[in-house]
Amino acid sequence: MKFSAQQIADFLHGEVVGNASVEVSNLSKIEEGTPGTLTFLANPKYTHYIYQTKASIVLVHKEFEPEHPVEATLIKVDDPYACLALLLNLVNEALTAKQGIEEPHYVAQSVTLPEDIYLGAFAYIGERVKIGKNVKIYPQVYVGNDVVLGDNVTLYPGVKIYHSCVIGNNCTLHAGVVIGGDGFGFAPQANGEYAKIAQIGNVVLEDNVEIGANTTIDRATMGSTVIHKGVKLDNLIQIAHNVEVGEHTVIAAQAGIAGSAKVGSHSMIGGQVGVAGHIKLGDRIQVGAQSGIPNHVDDDAIIMGYPAVPSKEFARQVVYIKRLPDLTRTVKELAKEVESLKEQLKNK
Repeated sequence: MKFSAQQIADFLHGEVVGNASVEVSNLSKIEEGTPGTLTFLANPKYTHYIYQTKASIVLVHKEFEPEHPVEATLIKVDDPYACLALLLNLVNEALTAKQGIEEPHYVAQSVTLPEDIYLGAFAYIGERVKIGKNVKIYPQVYVGNDVVLGDNVTLYPGVKIYHSCVIGNNCTLHAGVVIGGDGFGFAPQANGEYAKIAQIGNVVLEDNVEIGANTTIDRATMGSTVIHKGVKLDNLIQIAHNVEVGEHTVIAAQAGIAGSAKVGSHSMIGGQVGVAGHIKLGDRIQVGAQSGIPNHVDDDAIIMGYPAVPSKEFARQVVYIKRLPDLTRTVKELAKEVESLKEQLKNK
């Protein structure tokens, strides 16, 4: 499909500078722009590319004024990056549009499929599952008994949702996600063995949650493991039983949250962070990559390191560590001088 600069500007509530009838059918990076594509300029470091790009349309900030002639048509908007995100979402929806029911599949007799569902081949839908509007269930998805899927849910290939879990509206689960596997509960026995503790709770994802590929969220021992609204989880994350993640928090890849930890809202947790069990992390915190968090964290903290400490303190520690070889040599030299002085005093 092709869209003119004027059509795009109308959609984005922007202003056209140049040829309003020029058309595009794809997107490109500004440094790799080709005719028939739309690109954007959001970072001032890339400004020089706007005078070289071959892209037909460039999204720019409404206050941008070129210092040299620009061949491309400009669309001035309040936020070029946010507007690009809107366009990318539209393109993605068009590319991933799916409809209909593929064969073979299994749907329990107690389930009513909505008319607008997409159900991929080899999908399994268990007993008493409730499915909302505009749900997309890709091939090889497993949905266990008594699961609830809200409106506009997308389950990409290979997603597994165990029994009784609840998925809210507008949630996206990428390939390989497992929701509701057993929590890691085992009781040590006198003979040295471990007895399994039944995990009878569930997992609840509230609205607008997105979960990256191969991330796992364990069901609660009792009650619910809860991922609140707006949370975004990256690939390869482990969320243990009875964890609670506050709304609009983002967590990067390979992080692990141990059982019964409470993560606050509007927080940012970097990749490979480890959070100990039964602790509480405050709201609006920022955690640097590869940090280890063994204790409670207050609201608005910025921490990193292992164990995690305030970022400024961590920066000082890094400086000291870099200086350790020199400090070690200095200490050794001072030790030699002290021994030499002792010998001199003995000989007097």
